[in-house]
Amino acid sequence: MGIQQHVHEILKKKKPGEIFFPGEFRHLENDLAVNMSLSRLANEGFIDRVSKGVYYIPKKDKLLGKIPPSLENIAEAIAKRDHVRIRPAGDFALHKLGLTTQIPLKLVYVTDGAPRTIKIGRRSIVFKPTTPKKLTTSGKISSLMIQGLEALGQKNVTSEIQQKIITLLQNEDPKTLKQDAALAPAWISKILLRSLNKHKND
Repeated sequence: MGIQQHVHEILKKKKPGEIFFPGEFRHLENDLAVNMSLSRLANEGFIDRVSKGVYYIPKKDKLLGKIPPSLENIAEAIAKRDHVRIRPAGDFALHKLGLTTQIPLKLVYVTDGAPRTIKIGRRSIVFKPTTPKKLTTSGKISSLMIQGLEALGQKNVTSEIQQKIITLLQNEDPKTLKQDAALAPAWISKILLRSLNKHKND
């Protein structure tokens, strides 16, 4: 069986929408032939390439046509491949929290992996190295909140934004919120603990 047939057989087992990378075929011990095979399969429409070294199995909708994977899914797939942790940061974190309606062109993540930028059309995914401490938070909402507020800056946190934050954090587990507050910068910790106290009073 030739390299292209090997590659084709492996890809047939993947699900529509699944993201994959050329490194998955390293066991075939012929990177050049694998890359050529992937290029041919992409030209045939069997697979699609969203960025250099990032492919997916096309997922099609009768009305919408081909549906590419989201940038978030791509970032998570890269993190899983590289065995690193990532956390949404900056404007992206604020957007996920609903504190801004503007969709960022850059999806910024802090990571314990290497810095890199992946261009996807007009948008991009940016991995920025950070300290281990900033990746030890565990709350789904409080982790986003810490990263988003750091990007926003203390001077830009109005009373209206604080109220939105406190409301959002009511959906976080109190124990987790308390643990994450201890890991946050002092001014952010105060906001998180204010929400925690409201939790107790309610």
